[in-house]
Amino acid sequence: MPGQRADARRNYTRILDVAEEEVAAHGADASLERIARIAGVGSATVRRHFPSRRALLEAVFRERIEALCALAVDLAGAADARDALLEWLSALTAYAASARGLATALALDAADGPDEAHVNACSTKLTGAADPLLVRAAREGAVTPGVTVADLVALISGIALATEHHEDPAAEADRLLGLTMAGVSPRR
Repeated sequence: MPGQRADARRNYTRILDVAEEEVAAHGADASLERIARIAGVGSATVRRHFPSRRALLEAVFRERIEALCALAVDLAGAADARDALLEWLSALTAYAASARGLATALALDAADGPDEAHVNACSTKLTGAADPLLVRAAREGAVTPGVTVADLVALISGIALATEHHEDPAAEADRLLGLTMAGVSPRR
């Protein structure tokens, strides 16, 4: 945003604030037109700042994604590689289950595949951050061979989507993560 006029920066901030509320209330399919109306700007202004729904969702989730990436870096030196990976996956699951729309945003990336012209920045950052955890866990035999970070993010996205309307989404997501990890990385 450096170099933008003051009114453009205010519009960006206002749009993002409204988008965060709307995505929390309505998920990844929150109406861009409604976001524009509540923010007091035109649809063209929203699209100028966020050329796609994906760009808007990435901006909405940016801070938390960065926190998850920092956690992965912190866990990289943990004594137990399997525990470090599971702690990070648990944090991702908790956030995906509580942040409506994140799982959909991550699932969009998985559906598009690696050749998508507009790669999902959230997934790219998560993959880059978690890859050292997974590589170390795999090297130590704590993960089934062939498992990728993309596989794990897809599993977490699926868990979050499956539990979105559950009475206690975070608890159910955590339970399902435990079941999944027992299958992906059984304790030896």
